[in-house]
Amino acid sequence: MNEITNGLQALVARDFQFAHPRDADGGLVAVVGIRVHRGVFDIVQIFSEHDADAARIPGDEPDVLFPSKVLWRTTGPAREVIDELLALSEPAPDLGAQPTGCWLPTHAGRSTWLAASA
Repeated sequence: MNEITNGLQALVARDFQFAHPRDADGGLVAVVGIRVHRGVFDIVQIFSEHDADAARIPGDEPDVLFPSKVLWRTTGPAREVIDELLALSEPAPDLGAQPTGCWLPTHAGRSTWLAASA
């Protein structure tokens, strides 16, 4: 588990912002991190030590949690997914508009990523 914690700290150091969605009873559903940079979204969702996924999504994607287009994706144990995400090369600088957004609380213990519209 320490390797997962170290990986999460490395993601925070790379400017990932995290949310912790919860179910109706307040139980933690996942740890979700997102980073907006160079015209893309990088997102990681950790459901358990053995179940995680990560993706790189184009910056114009309106729904980062359920994207219609994905540039890169991986799934597997949390440690491996974090390591693959950390090893992912930086995208070429994007000269277009940078995607922006923020986490918004939707209900007690729940939040969603709201992409800013152009």
